[in-house]
Amino acid sequence: MESSKVIHAFYNDDEIVLDAVKSVKADGHHIEEVFCPFPVHGLDKAMGLAPTKLAITAFFYGITGLSVAIWMTNYMMIQDWPQDIGGKPSFSWAENMPAFVPIMFELTVFFAAHLMVITFYMRSRIWPFKKAENPDPRTTDDHFLMEIPVHNNVEELTALLEKTGAVEINVVDKH
Repeated sequence: MESSKVIHAFYNDDEIVLDAVKSVKADGHHIEEVFCPFPVHGLDKAMGLAPTKLAITAFFYGITGLSVAIWMTNYMMIQDWPQDIGGKPSFSWAENMPAFVPIMFELTVFFAAHLMVITFYMRSRIWPFKKAENPDPRTTDDHFLMEIPVHNNVEELTALLEKTGAVEINVVDKH
């Protein structure tokens, strides 16, 4: 069955694979995935992927951290156990806010960083002890792999990929 087959085109340079992606997309073919040993700047745009909304998520995580810091400093230092430290009584949170700025900053960064890591792992479906999904171990070392679905056009795709500089082209069953 042709529809379960894909072409794996290997490249050995990031600029060559970027140009190849542009050529394949311009020719009207769908690229399933590109596996790279390191991030390639501009590859997401060349593949036509939608921009990520992770920055918005980071902002809301930071706001959550700031809110927790404000609540925590108010509860601990003003309501629960007010203390006269260095002659500065704790009558209100607003009067003592300058002393709480480092705590607010650190918790903002802490929440944003830690929750972003968790969000990234969940969004990427990278779970602890998950088996690697890359189709060839060379993609973690020095090769780039473009995966294109086959629809009775093996010869056409092979000719196009050879023209774009692929060093190896294989037709494999997708599992």
